Amino acid sequence: MKSVVVRSVSKLWGEARAVDDVSFEVEQGTLAVLLGPSGCGKSTTLRMIAGLDEPTSGSIEIAGKDVSGLTGSSRGVAMVFQSYALFPHLTVADNITFGLSVRGTPKPEMAARLDKVAALLGLEPLLRRKPSQLSGGQQQRVALGRALIAEAPVCLLDEPLSNLDAQLRQELRHEIRALQQRLGVTMVYVTHDQTEAMSMADRIILMRGGKIEQNGTPADLYERPANIFTARFIGGAPMSFLDLDDGAGGAVIAGTSSPPLFAGPGKGRVLGLRPEDIAVDDAHKSGLLHATVTGVEYLGAEALVTCALGDRSILARTRGAAAPAIGAQVSLSWHPSAAHVFDAASGKRLTIDSHAATPTPRLHTLHYQGSINA
Repeated sequence: MKSVVVRSVSKLWGEARAVDDVSFEVEQGTLAVLLGPSGCGKSTTLRMIAGLDEPTSGSIEIAGKDVSGLTGSSRGVAMVFQSYALFPHLTVADNITFGLSVRGTPKPEMAARLDKVAALLGLEPLLRRKPSQLSGGQQQRVALGRALIAEAPVCLLDEPLSNLDAQLRQELRHEIRALQQRLGVTMVYVTHDQTEAMSMADRIILMRGGKIEQNGTPADLYERPANIFTARFIGGAPMSFLDLDDGAGGAVIAGTSSPPLFAGPGKGRVLGLRPEDIAVDDAHKSGLLHATVTGVEYLGAEALVTCALGDRSILARTRGAAAPAIGAQVSLSWHPSAAHVFDAASGKRLTIDSHAATPTPRLHTLHYQGSINA
């Protein structure tokens, strides 16, 4: 069953299109993430679902009902804001139950719901405190409790963890995801942090410039990015991109003596490779092309290694203890299935049969060794 349906929704501020003909559906009991850089329209889209802003055009349905003109509570949604929005003069208990008391919920029912939510979020010892006596993480739990106590079928979260430090963000995103799965509530979650999106979402809706770039599972966006923007935005470290050219046996890396990567033209196409898909070996290990290490970012268990061949560079991920020294000569390799090919003009993903390429069996053994450009 579809819990939220957004159909051809646009939002104009004067001549500017904050959201431009956006459509998507969220299944009941799932967590969908609206992801993208600042100004892409994700928060505006969430505000329109919440009823805080009205669409210029298009429609929004929640639980099968068109909610045009309805307020947030009438829509059956609850919202968690980035700024927590707690009343400083009220206790934790009163902040959590404020919405229920305004709506005239009977006190016994309100107390039962408070006990349930406080137990879920570990807030029992804090119910008599004021917000000023809480840490940032505790305040965010209170804000989440205020949304959950309404028992709305849809919970909307607008960058709820952006004010917290990295360790606390990691802890709370695990808690929110576990809570969502335990309660079976539908969540629509806005963030600019792709790590949050990848680790929490059932489905990611990636936006740019008010439009949807790709809508799919985290695995879809990571393994088969629809375009260069998605490929660059998704991933712990940035994908490297190389212009291709036409070679005697097929597409080659422009400006290098690389072997053919696949049969057919290369000009007007771009090769993308993720750092974790690139193996860094000693230059003497039968490499067809060698690169020079120009930078090493040591991260403990792993390291990000920047390599160059002439004016071209590529980022590779290695074990931290095995990272080569700056200035070392290395050989780079990758499996054919790890290569992503895009049209240079449109940025769209192309379907390429990498195994149909080269007549040289050695290339398959070496997994297309070469040096490439970020």
